[in-house]
Amino acid sequence: MAEISAKLVKELREKTGAGMMDCKKALAENAGDMEKAAEWLRKKGIASADKKEGRVAAEGLVGSYIHTGGRVGVMVEVNCETDFVARREEFQQLVRNVAMQVAACPNVEYVSVNDIPAEFVEKEKSIEMGREDLAKKPENVREKIVQGRIEKRLKELSLLDQPYIRDQNITVEELVKQTSGQIGEKIQVRRFVRFVLGEGIEKKEVNFAEEVAAQTGKK
Repeated sequence: MAEISAKLVKELREKTGAGMMDCKKALAENAGDMEKAAEWLRKKGIASADKKEGRVAAEGLVGSYIHTGGRVGVMVEVNCETDFVARREEFQQLVRNVAMQVAACPNVEYVSVNDIPAEFVEKEKSIEMGREDLAKKPENVREKIVQGRIEKRLKELSLLDQPYIRDQNITVEELVKQTSGQIGEKIQVRRFVRFVLGEGIEKKEVNFAEEVAAQTGKK
């Protein structure tokens, strides 16, 4: 396999408008062949998706998903540029799939890593730096290990970084990019909310034997 240089990745990125990591993967999958890599990106709907990032996406849909049994419900807002696209089946299917993804990922709290508050990141870093398994390691080594752990932790909280439940080979972010490339408009997941039945309610613990005895006494 040909070596994938930074220059080659940059050239493909300028040609297609796809993201750096997508370009690198495309080149790796096609032995460094520029034309085949560009075609690979187009087939996956990734090419030119990143060029749309500067556009305003103020239309779209609020979608929902209720899990079987009605114990978990999700609402999501996904934006696109025009009402016409919001009515397309491909876009509506994306909204449904994103809502289902949120329901399937109870640990996800934010749309992306960029949405996670800096205070939370600093607190997590402080906790990791104080762990016993790092106590005897040099400062620079500790920093690298902690950075890796923090990045992993933040991705666990980020919706866009989750493996897509219907295709574990791509992330939710890649799914959104693919749909954007197919539709021809900028698409962004703006926000979501998850409802779990009974969450936050303090449930009263009842001693079954005492309850039966009390009911028997009343009779």
